[in-house]
Amino acid sequence: MKPAEPTPWFVKFWGTRGSIPTPGPKTQRYGGNTSCVELRIGQTLMVCDGGTGLRELGVDLLRRARGQPLTVHLFFSHPHWDHIQGFPFFGPAYTADHTLYIYGEDAKIHQMLSGQMQSAYFPVDFSALKARIEPVPFKKDAVEIDGVKVRAFPLKHPGRSLGFAFTHQGRKVVYATDNELDLLLKSTDQPRVNPSELRKMPEDLVAAVRDADLLIADGQYEDDEYARKVGWGHARASTAVDLGVQAQVKQLAIYHHDPMQSDRDVDQKVTACASRATRLGSEMKVFGAREGVEIKL
Repeated sequence: MKPAEPTPWFVKFWGTRGSIPTPGPKTQRYGGNTSCVELRIGQTLMVCDGGTGLRELGVDLLRRARGQPLTVHLFFSHPHWDHIQGFPFFGPAYTADHTLYIYGEDAKIHQMLSGQMQSAYFPVDFSALKARIEPVPFKKDAVEIDGVKVRAFPLKHPGRSLGFAFTHQGRKVVYATDNELDLLLKSTDQPRVNPSELRKMPEDLVAAVRDADLLIADGQYEDDEYARKVGWGHARASTAVDLGVQAQVKQLAIYHHDPMQSDRDVDQKVTACASRATRLGSEMKVFGAREGVEIKL
């Protein structure tokens, strides 16, 4: 008997920008919407973060559903505005037939989603959302959805942030944005003293990311930019490369692009990252996360 085909995985970027939306002619190629990534594993639909990219995803999901009920599993890394501000514009939330499961560090994420829809901030109250909206707690930092195991792990960011590792049938995708990697280094002076040397990351973080088919990682800053923004909660892209190399990742998507970076700036950042991976002896594919791009694993 012929063995069953593995379940196909699709990853699509709906928002790749950090901090604030940046529409305009200089950001057309990589996009100006804030953090939102769709992950489809068979018939299971999962979404990482609800930045402004969530609005366009909602429009597309309703088109695809053709009137049928949707079940969406929404994973929020943390409740900073660039990760939740698309939720009030998420079309499926307004229809009773649909079900939204909300995953985050605790019940606060649900409170934040509803809080941003208070009248002082938004004209439509949370009660207008007719979909079934259920907060789901992690049990021992993990949940399982239709056979897909999802593990949450802590990242280095003001106010805390979570990364998510999705595994199923031997495949793995890791979403780890808003993570100031340089403050996690075993030697935080090392990038300055010897910038070309591999930067050693904590073993627990390497283990969480290890062997990922795709790592979507915060790479907001170029090296010279980061020197002026230490403590702001984001990574230099070159250090994200070092994490991917140590974890033996197959593909690395540099993500959460700085709002001041044009398409040309992001190109330069990604080219430098790809060159660094090669110099470190890795075959890992490095690319810039770009709005609208879909990857099949």
